[in-house]
Amino acid sequence: MNASLRWLSTSLICLLSAGALAQGTPDAVADQTMKGAQLKGKAPINTQSLRIHLPKPVEAQLSNGVRVVVIEDRKLPTFFMQAVILNRGDALDVKGRQGIARATAVQLREGTSARTAQQLSEELDVLGGSLSGSTSTLDGYVTVSGLSEHLDKLLNLFADTLLRPTFPDAELQRYKARVLSQLQAQRAQPGFLSREQLYKTVYGDHPGGVVAPNEEDIKRLSVDDLKSFHGKYYRPNAVLLLVAGDVATKDLLLKLETAFKGWQANDVSVEPLPAVTTPAKSQVFVVDRPGSVQTSLLLGALGIKGDDPDRPALAVMNQVLGGSAASRLFMNLREDKGYTYGANSFVSRSRYPGIVAASAEVRTEVTEGAMNEFMYELKRIGTQPVEAVELANAKRALVGQFALAMEDPRSFVEYVFEQKIYGFPADYWDRLAERIDAVTAGEVQRVAKKYFDPARMQIVAVGDATKIRGVMEKYKSSN
Repeated sequence: MNASLRWLSTSLICLLSAGALAQGTPDAVADQTMKGAQLKGKAPINTQSLRIHLPKPVEAQLSNGVRVVVIEDRKLPTFFMQAVILNRGDALDVKGRQGIARATAVQLREGTSARTAQQLSEELDVLGGSLSGSTSTLDGYVTVSGLSEHLDKLLNLFADTLLRPTFPDAELQRYKARVLSQLQAQRAQPGFLSREQLYKTVYGDHPGGVVAPNEEDIKRLSVDDLKSFHGKYYRPNAVLLLVAGDVATKDLLLKLETAFKGWQANDVSVEPLPAVTTPAKSQVFVVDRPGSVQTSLLLGALGIKGDDPDRPALAVMNQVLGGSAASRLFMNLREDKGYTYGANSFVSRSRYPGIVAASAEVRTEVTEGAMNEFMYELKRIGTQPVEAVELANAKRALVGQFALAMEDPRSFVEYVFEQKIYGFPADYWDRLAERIDAVTAGEVQRVAKKYFDPARMQIVAVGDATKIRGVMEKYKSSN
């Protein structure tokens, strides 16, 4: 869970660029560079004004073992409910049978013992509700949302799909055809190919390395596979039910007891994930895409778990490096060099170590120049302290993004889920601004050198190998 922070608007960059053009002669503008550019004139972050007080969740457990967390929020007459089926995600798929967990989650709403897929869709349309199933590497998810005045009816649909799916073969065949088509389309995308290579390299045989199932596994999916997976793993003692919005906790718990009546627990255990064995040194991979006019560059390495103490410092460092349109990578590769429409970095987290990475899609002829600038920025942030204004702007952006995210019930639920799953203290998110503000320039430099060190980066280039292989070989020998 994948929690994902939103990117800021590019308007600040536009204003900065316009200001620079207005201040000098054409010759002076042509000579200036944005490499190492920093945004100026922003006041330091005020942690008191940005401190957030979140509604306190109420926790309960139903008689069949379902754990419930309710966040009452009456600002809007809506609700969001998500059943997280813990440790019942894609990692349970075995080699040669990938895709079963995801197909099970997605197909839940394609028919139950009481309703056909069409009837479910029609009822949802009338109620203005949304109902869906999905998976991550670790967990399964079933989600319903809508107007609070329709809570009873939507809860009935939610429980029906969660407890009594029939997985009609006709719907499964349509699903398989759709996924096979999507896989073909994905394999035509350089970004998918680079991500697939990076994750396979970083994670090896760990389930985190599987970006997508292969076509043969999808073709082998059967109704019996889905029924077996659902019957074995979709059990109340594996469920954490998160509810946010315009609900009354006491009344809701009574309704949940009724809705989930008869759903019985079992004692099926799930094996813990294996340790991640990742390369210690940098490697370079060229994925051939004949005739491509662009090179998709992705540089990445193993990162942190969601409860790692380095999380705040790494978030600030990532914001400076490539987390927004005001970041160093964006300003350098796009605004200064014009190599790309955008360059970024990201940090993913989970209950196993995530990925840290930087990426851009550049014109083939500037592949070498782009790689030089990536290496320059990665080395610079790990060896030179970030200046005070740049550091303050990054902190402000992170806290502002968090405050905006709290307006979305889905993001709210995601943060509450993290608090529960990692055992964070009750005021963990209330004090986020303080932890971000406490990050020093020295800590930014430390985590940059630890996680974004070029010497440990796995480098993937997807493009026309006849034109870029020689360029990329230079980085193989230098790392």
